[in-house]
Amino acid sequence: MHTTTPLPMTLEEARLRGWSAVDFLVVTGDAYVDHPSFGAALIARVLEAEGFAVGVAAQPLHKEDYTRLGRPRLGVFVTGGNIDSMVAHYTVAKKKRGRDLYSPGGKAGLRPDRAGIVYCQQIRRCFGNIPLILGGLEGSLRRFAHYDYWDDNVRPSILIESTADILVYGMGENQTISIARQLAEGIAAQKIRGVLGTCYLCTPQDTPWGGAQCPSFEEVSQNSDAGKRAYAKSCKVQMQEQDHLTGKLILQRHGAKMLVQNPPMPPLTTKELDRVYALPFARQWHPSYDAQGGVPGLEEVLFSITHNRGCFGACNFCSLAFHQGRYVTSRSKTSILAEAKLLTTLPGFKGYIHDIGGPTANFRQPSCQKQKTQGLCKNRKCLAPQPCKALVADHSEYLDILRAARALPGIKKVFIRSGLRYDYLMEDESEEFFRELVRHHVSGQLKVAPEHCSAAVLDSMGKPHIEAFLRFAEKYKSLSKTAGKEQYLVPYLMSSHPGSTLHNAVELALFLKKQKIRPEQVQDFYPTPGTVSTCAFHTGLDPLTLQPVFTEKSPHGKALQRALLQPALPQNRALAREALKKAGRRDLIGTGKGCLTP
Repeated sequence: MHTTTPLPMTLEEARLRGWSAVDFLVVTGDAYVDHPSFGAALIARVLEAEGFAVGVAAQPLHKEDYTRLGRPRLGVFVTGGNIDSMVAHYTVAKKKRGRDLYSPGGKAGLRPDRAGIVYCQQIRRCFGNIPLILGGLEGSLRRFAHYDYWDDNVRPSILIESTADILVYGMGENQTISIARQLAEGIAAQKIRGVLGTCYLCTPQDTPWGGAQCPSFEEVSQNSDAGKRAYAKSCKVQMQEQDHLTGKLILQRHGAKMLVQNPPMPPLTTKELDRVYALPFARQWHPSYDAQGGVPGLEEVLFSITHNRGCFGACNFCSLAFHQGRYVTSRSKTSILAEAKLLTTLPGFKGYIHDIGGPTANFRQPSCQKQKTQGLCKNRKCLAPQPCKALVADHSEYLDILRAARALPGIKKVFIRSGLRYDYLMEDESEEFFRELVRHHVSGQLKVAPEHCSAAVLDSMGKPHIEAFLRFAEKYKSLSKTAGKEQYLVPYLMSSHPGSTLHNAVELALFLKKQKIRPEQVQDFYPTPGTVSTCAFHTGLDPLTLQPVFTEKSPHGKALQRALLQPALPQNRALAREALKKAGRRDLIGTGKGCLTP
């Protein structure tokens, strides 16, 4: 039976380990769940593996929450949590959410808005000039001057407001190890400047000039055409320098300070990933949450396995390219099967592995051989609008792992629930994986993300054209029938993405009607920091071409587009009729065969 204990959250728990103090404190905006799907747990266990005494402060609200373990001997690592705190708190309509899956009992409001900033400022009040390192998704995506959807304004780098010494961007294990070792050697945090995958502030006199320079915060924050054009240019520089083989140092002036982003840290190798996922995670929430019913966010991942990192799909609305990067790395078969065997020993395991996936489940290697030695193409996507001719589409290794996992004693089924790139799947000359996916790894419904049907909108999204989805859907239906299974596709769809006009929304509504697709959920485009699409939303420009892009910003205009994707819902009928009239399509209102809404 798996019996590892979570790391301490109080001095009493630390003393049970024989510690009178901790070397490092990890502060997180999530409840403390000691599982590798939670970034704070990963960083804490990596530090522990380096021989440091590590404690955790989860969702601190008051001074005593930061000081329960006393003053850390070497420093504090801070993360806002697995998701951006503003996304955790607010819907795309900027309404308060009633539930937070990463908090005890799913209770909302246990982390502050812009948690990374608040935590760092509070740590300064508690511990003064202690080494302070900010990371995680929230910090990573806000490392440069960035458009903030909730303020509808451009904010400076999170380093400015947080007062952290170092910002770790991307997946931070190796950065953490390097920083921790240097702090342990007595090097001041302000002197740790050469770590790849980190950012820091300095004076212009101390700036390591060279590399690439973005327009300054003062330029990109102007609410003018010139300011928005500067912002778009800045976004392009940032996106193009994220490859670990070719990425340059990037500079961005903020008044009297210079933001310096060192080139990206190389992604973890297979050997390094295997080591991280073999660390002694308790795979449970901290016992202090038992009385509140635990942490709901653990449920989906408890019996799931992450086998890869990175995504060369690089959709424009997704932050993965800016955070994890486009270069795909993966764990070994031995490591994955070892975790699968471990899952069979956990309480509550009933024989079902919910997922062997990742950012994109069916990626195991970089998309082509060139990426391994020359880096990523800066002005070309691997899959959109058409798959690159150099693409290597091969599922043989992934299929071998899935076969081995489902053959293990105690395992009844292995499902794939994280996103599949169906366009990549269709490029594989072998049909073997597709057949076995349908026969063994779908639990009645397979979720895929065509997002839209309009070629213009899909181009703006950086997605393949709808013909790829239609070919996939037809094949999926055929293979399911051959396997004697009644299985369905659940398509993810997005309304109001930059580039989508009301006429495009009508086009999508007609497509859904023709294909007899009645979506249960529709996602409005959510302009979160660190994406190409958010830049387009703010500036009205495609940052990669600087060409104008239509953006629907008004809440009512967005509601009209969204209603057209579910026009049969009673609450959407009036909006759908208004949208169709506005689009000049009164012919689609009524009870006729081709109509969308009565």
